[in-house]
Amino acid sequence: MADRRDAAITLPSEPASVTAARRHVARTLGEWGLPEGTDASETIRLIVSELATNAVQHTLGRSPTFTVDLVLDRDEQLRVGVTDDHPRWPRRLPAAVQQDNGRGLAIIRALLADAGGRLSVAPTARGGKTIWICLPWQAPVP
Repeated sequence: MADRRDAAITLPSEPASVTAARRHVARTLGEWGLPEGTDASETIRLIVSELATNAVQHTLGRSPTFTVDLVLDRDEQLRVGVTDDHPRWPRRLPAAVQQDNGRGLAIIRALLADAGGRLSVAPTARGGKTIWICLPWQAPVP
């Protein structure tokens, strides 16, 4: 296997792009040996969905596009980054009983904890940020 595999897609910051991001990730993971329908692939798709939704909803028109990067290092570690150009970093919102949204990062952190992963945020040269998740690679052995 290759020491490193990369894939990226840049999409407009609009609701339909969330579905396109999920499809791109599912297709790429499948090409790399992690088929759809596994717990690991579904966890990654859900995380990407939450991050892409945040990039669309919370950039307030200050990021016309967002990018999803996938990096597989030595078939051991998968990193997924979602980058937008909005300068505000994600923050935890107070829990509210009637809150209908704002729980995306809490969901992501719970999924990562269950899967042995972690989340980090890094600034970009353009003044935005990339939210990275890192997970152990869990492709089935052929």
